[in-house]
Amino acid sequence: MSGFAVRALGVVTGWGRGIEALSAARPAASPAVLAVQPSVRTGERLRRATRECLLAVDAVDALLEDGGLSREDIAGPGTALVYVTAAAYGASNRAFIGGGGGALHFPYTAPSAVPAEVAIEFGLHGPYAVLIGGATATIDAMEHARVLLSRGACARALVLAVETFQECADVLARGGVGCDAPLVEAAVAALLVRADAAERGEALERAAPAESAARERVAPPEPAARERAAPAEPAAPERAVPEAPAARERAAPPEPAPPESAAPESAAPERAAPEAPGAREFNDTLACAPLIALASARARGERRIDLRGAWRGREATTTVGVQGPAHPGWREG
Repeated sequence: MSGFAVRALGVVTGWGRGIEALSAARPAASPAVLAVQPSVRTGERLRRATRECLLAVDAVDALLEDGGLSREDIAGPGTALVYVTAAAYGASNRAFIGGGGGALHFPYTAPSAVPAEVAIEFGLHGPYAVLIGGATATIDAMEHARVLLSRGACARALVLAVETFQECADVLARGGVGCDAPLVEAAVAALLVRADAAERGEALERAAPAESAARERVAPPEPAARERAAPAEPAAPERAVPEAPAARERAAPPEPAPPESAAPESAAPERAAPEAPGAREFNDTLACAPLIALASARARGERRIDLRGAWRGREATTTVGVQGPAHPGWREG
């Protein structure tokens, strides 16, 4: 199966907007949720759109700016859209159940409302899929994009992840989510193409393959189906890891512990210096973590990265070609 490469990225997080915000020093004490507000938009079409929908539009706009592209460059049947979230539909559901929305608000309680707004806003008519889950669902989404690209079902694939927590912070706290680190809201978009096209430095094709219409309903990989069956309230297994050293210390003989185990909180400096983070560095963004790790790797000039994600005891990996922001041949003509 053909590999794939990332051609452009858009990143919006509670740490700040843009990839450069990922390397900023993070405070030792943070609120339970680092929220991010979407751009203010005028016009009737997005007047009722929820915060998560608007953040998704912001992420795709940032992607276009990053790649020097116009909306017309991704519009049409040649662009597939694969959307992932673990929690972003929680806010709209809570508002509706609590009487905060009427019949016009009801459609936004579905996870598919976010990619639907993106598809309408940017004129995307290609294959489409929604995956529910954490970081492993995002890896599944990227693998699904690889399948679509290798089969010629699309010329490019937009993988989009959005996570919002602010409206449901108390519910997440009761469930123990984010108790050892703040949850960070994020919206990240990655534009993927076939690796062979990326190596040739080809311009984006606007015409969809003839067979794309017949393949629009290619099913996501089976692991993604299992992700969709998971409850809406996520739990991040990785956050339980810091407890393991303490458990081993209790089981060990009464010998002097090495200096590292004597200070389990030593993991905190890693968060204060994220200049070379991996996917686990961004676990507090749930489904956005692999894409943020990808953006961080590209910013460091890496050309290939092995992305890893873990969620509810499951792990998944994929390898992506990474192009630097000034990669030659990014756009021709």
